[in-house]
Amino acid sequence: MGQELTILSINKGSIQELLDTNAGGNKSVLSAINKVSVSNCDAPYSQFVGNLGLDGDEQANPEVHGGIDKAVYAYPIEHYDFWTECLRVNNSRVEKLNFGAFGENLTIQGFNESSVFVGDQWLIGSVLLEVVRFREPCFKFNIKMGWSGAAKAMVQSNQSGWYLKVLKTGTIRAGDTVDVLPGPRELSILIQSSSFYNKSKQSDLWS
Repeated sequence: MGQELTILSINKGSIQELLDTNAGGNKSVLSAINKVSVSNCDAPYSQFVGNLGLDGDEQANPEVHGGIDKAVYAYPIEHYDFWTECLRVNNSRVEKLNFGAFGENLTIQGFNESSVFVGDQWLIGSVLLEVVRFREPCFKFNIKMGWSGAAKAMVQSNQSGWYLKVLKTGTIRAGDTVDVLPGPRELSILIQSSSFYNKSKQSDLWS
């Protein structure tokens, strides 16, 4: 068996209006990026994971969020301190980062983008997942974080988190450890995201 990591929280969200107040704006868009913890160390309730992700979790735009290859989104707790400082420096209206703050389904501990590889399989409880790709932040992430530079900061810091597809459905809960079954280990999430954003069509994100 491979290395282990831990699930600190399982998070879900429902479609709701997301108010954009950045730069004095006052528009709203539909989004399910606001996730809440439904299973954590204080209340480790079991959650069912189906072929399209956590039962009850929603996506406002299924063309770019969710689906087979983006069924579950994982984000490391180790990145939270970085974001807390970024938001403080940039006077974000966000005062505290709770589990699910980045729209992730799984708040995890133990790994980051350099140690997670495309094709790795994760065995959690009775569920089997496979790492697919890094997360590409969009303008809704800026709105969620109350800072117009949030998406750019995620890109430049390579702290994107990653998506997984479901190979075997079942139940998981907070506190579960993850058995990592290594794939070919040819492409880490860090290298994948760095290569993508180095393409010329993405150069504006670095300006």
